[in-house]
Amino acid sequence: MDYQKDHFPVLSIQAFSQGRSADCTVLFHELLGERSIDEAHKHDFFIVILFEKGKGSHTIDFVEHTIADYQLHMVFPEQVHQWKIAQETVGYQLMIGRERFETFLPYLRFSAAFYQHHPVIDLAEDVFNTLLYEFKSVKNELEATAIFWELIQARCSTIGLLISRVAENVFKDLDSYSSNAILPRFISLTDRHFKAQRSVAFYASEIGISANYLNMVCKKQLNVSASSLIQNRVLLEAKRLLKASEMTVKEIVFDLGFYDHANFSKFFKSHTGMTPSEFKELK
Repeated sequence: MDYQKDHFPVLSIQAFSQGRSADCTVLFHELLGERSIDEAHKHDFFIVILFEKGKGSHTIDFVEHTIADYQLHMVFPEQVHQWKIAQETVGYQLMIGRERFETFLPYLRFSAAFYQHHPVIDLAEDVFNTLLYEFKSVKNELEATAIFWELIQARCSTIGLLISRVAENVFKDLDSYSSNAILPRFISLTDRHFKAQRSVAFYASEIGISANYLNMVCKKQLNVSASSLIQNRVLLEAKRLLKASEMTVKEIVFDLGFYDHANFSKFFKSHTGMTPSEFKELK
């Protein structure tokens, strides 16, 4: 398996445990009032947030989302995020550690790629209240003298199923991810190999189909070419490294497998309209 070296400041769930034991794998926090994350960073755990009252912005992988009442926000492991939350905000946050997240993920029912394309979901008030009940049930279990982890796992699984039911009813492009196993497989492969492999033929071969067929599926389901999806993944990583790592542009050029600085700058500017250095300094 081709895992990528991580160059980001990565926060573990233990950094938020506030004195709990080192094996704590689920945390609950209330988000009350004004707060901000000014420097983009990522976690090695899953975050799901319910906003009861919300104003501000939440940027996930460089896409800014407006925070509003009765919303669900999700940040997956490896995603970069930052936010500015206004004074009147009331929210509830669950953090699920990486190992427990792997057992939680199947209860979301659909590919993680689908949710990463739709990390913010507006909720009806009754759906919000149902999810909030489960959140607070997890909170109560975590505050018990003897934590019943099996029950917390069951509550988290219920939350995953409730989220998947909301997603199924809300998003029109769900069929693109759930009915065709090729797309989730392709996206998963690009996450693992995008630094070394840029050809559509490589990914098609790994899936066991032709490059032409992979391209046809991407254009039919997502209205973009397979090569564009690969380039978009490279661009996302370039943005993450420029904004959320201590690497120099020269180091990023090498890490992402470009021939030289000029080649990387041409690629980056063609997609963003600015040079890597300009993007790195952008506030």
